[in-house]
Amino acid sequence: MTTPSTTDARAIFASLKEGDRVQVTQQVRVGSRTWSTATSGTVKKTERIVTGLHVDRAKDDRVFADTILLERDGNRELTTVSLDENTRLEVLSGGKGIPNP
Repeated sequence: MTTPSTTDARAIFASLKEGDRVQVTQQVRVGSRTWSTATSGTVKKTERIVTGLHVDRAKDDRVFADTILLERDGNRELTTVSLDENTRLEVLSGGKGIPNP
């Protein structure tokens, strides 16, 4: 299912550049409970990776995951975030002289 926020997150992901500061908000669901979690930092790299989820499918059917490598604010720790349909992505500031949209 594609929602306006999903489309926005995909468009923002496609336009991200190294040095952009972003905030990523995701929902974590376990059983009937749902939590929201957010992290912010500087984009080091974005990539679309092939996952192993296609193992039980046809060999030519690929499943991709959009990921962002972030250097987190404050402690400079590196973390990788995978986007899903519940991800909200917000650009806080442009990097390397790139203006904010």
